[in-house]
Amino acid sequence: MTDLDQITQSLARNLKRWRTERGYTLDALAARAGVSRGMIIQIEQARTNPSVGTTVKIADALGVSIITLLDHEQGPQVRMVAPGEAVRMWSTEAGSHTSLLVGAEAPGPYELWDWLLMPGDSSQSDPHPPGTVELLHVRTGTLTLTVDGTDHTVPAGASATFEAEVAHGYRNDGTEPVEMTMSVLIQPAR
Repeated sequence: MTDLDQITQSLARNLKRWRTERGYTLDALAARAGVSRGMIIQIEQARTNPSVGTTVKIADALGVSIITLLDHEQGPQVRMVAPGEAVRMWSTEAGSHTSLLVGAEAPGPYELWDWLLMPGDSSQSDPHPPGTVELLHVRTGTLTLTVDGTDHTVPAGASATFEAEVAHGYRNDGTEPVEMTMSVLIQPAR
């Protein structure tokens, strides 16, 4: 089984589990997530590998992290993610990519990301649920962070935080790669 097949199977199993635990019908989850009922069915039947954006919308609607949807192994209090086992979630032909390093569920979904953004590349994000906060630290390069239509320059060595319940994006207008670490804290579903 390929890594993609394994992710597709985990997502199918975990989506159905969390949807059932939350008591959401297919229609209710589709409405909360802003995706079609057919997409939810295809994901639960492991017939499709949804985009990162769709996966984020579904995770947000369920009030869980993406990592929980992809791998929900509950065990000891310490969960190790070995080098090379982080989940690559987004990439471009230029070489930009994000990797979800690790996530937790208390007090709500909490995720730690590693980003590489090549010169000229960008990534846009839909608004997250109210109360979601993102924190980031730029290790190399200069990031252009756009929050609700306003650009903010974040140089190497600087950090930023913002409420992510509005449209936001990350852009590299420079000539060197941007390397950054980002954490996302999502408020639990009510």
